[in-house]
Amino acid sequence: MTQDVDLIKNDKRTIRGWAIFDWANSAYALVVSTAVFPPYFSSMAPDQMSVLGSQIDSNALYSFSISVSFLLIAIMTPILSGISDDSGRRKSFLRFFTLLGSGACMSLYFFDSPDTAFLGLIAFIIGTIGFGAGIVFYNSYLPEIVTEDQFDKVSAKGYAYGYVGSVILLVIILAIIQFKDSIGITSETLPVRIGFLLVGIWWYGFASITFRVLPKDNKKPIQKSFLVKGFNEVREVFNSIKKDSNIIKFLVSYFFFIAGVNVVIYLASVFAKEELGFEQANLIVLILLLQFLALFGAYFFAYLSDKIGNKTSLLIQLIIWVSISVASYFVYTASAFYVMALFVGLVFGGIQSLSRSTYSKMLADDISSLASYFSFYDVVTKVAIVAGTLAFGLVNQLTGNMRYSMISTGLFFVVGLLVLLTVRVSKGSGMS
Repeated sequence: MTQDVDLIKNDKRTIRGWAIFDWANSAYALVVSTAVFPPYFSSMAPDQMSVLGSQIDSNALYSFSISVSFLLIAIMTPILSGISDDSGRRKSFLRFFTLLGSGACMSLYFFDSPDTAFLGLIAFIIGTIGFGAGIVFYNSYLPEIVTEDQFDKVSAKGYAYGYVGSVILLVIILAIIQFKDSIGITSETLPVRIGFLLVGIWWYGFASITFRVLPKDNKKPIQKSFLVKGFNEVREVFNSIKKDSNIIKFLVSYFFFIAGVNVVIYLASVFAKEELGFEQANLIVLILLLQFLALFGAYFFAYLSDKIGNKTSLLIQLIIWVSISVASYFVYTASAFYVMALFVGLVFGGIQSLSRSTYSKMLADDISSLASYFSFYDVVTKVAIVAGTLAFGLVNQLTGNMRYSMISTGLFFVVGLLVLLTVRVSKGSGMS
């Protein structure tokens, strides 16, 4: 296939098709990674699982599976970026990783007993890799389908599609779980397993629309240079930014606090299930509430940053995150957890969006390869997730108490806060 040289940028049909991919794959991020799989695995897996002759707490093992997933994604991202830029095979790779992820998700249907817990973990790891790798190719289409003045608008459109699509599917799955008796389902596990199946079908089904409208591949032979190009770009970015101590300090701070944020994203539902006895349906309702609060929080802290600066706004959020981590140790009732979740929702969306915009403001105006700088930022994020989830799992394995794991997560926020206090840049960046 050859690339369509007559591709018209800012075409509404192409933009809509591109954004639909976010509608498709965000279902995995919300339904599987956050809302449904973690508590389901916690309830189905045996307390201890044997790995290479050692007995490991199943919740710790789940945390380690997240670490493994994102470690592999962090290693693959620069390689995939290089291939994406020069091989002309973006759509082929996007389709492959979408099929890989959605297929792994659908295979979770067969995770129906403690005996199949390892199948569940392996499918989760493969699904997460398919999700994370696919995003690399999906994002790379943006500058090809729209002009630079439309980047922010179209990127936001994708996020909006993803938010709406994932929430719709999660509501459908909640309805199946809540009304299973009315529709003739007697199995306790079947509603959730149908949910996994639906996510896989939803993911690939809607992604097929994207595949039809995106530009055709202009395939070139894959060369060894493609495999190292991404790593070279990451190294070049690091060599560039290490000359600016404030950017380095900010990224160190970001590494620690985003590690803590992602521990909460991936493991809060397990904590609620294990420590507070939340049922699956109640957790889904709670996560739906968090989605709306996160949207509000993102806008609120964006408004606040305009008034008091990015740095002060981030510091306020980190103080809240530290308080949440400490409070989690003392939470023993559902009502107290809901109050804590209210604050999580407020800072969950805000800290992610504000961190990205702060990093953008700290970069020099004349940087031509912004994509490489954000590829580096993405690698930092993924390595941080590995560090946070690994620490959570180790503390859980050593103590057998998830509350200590949550306290240890608070240390990530404390370090991030203390380092952020040392960041000093000009007023023009909004960080003064």
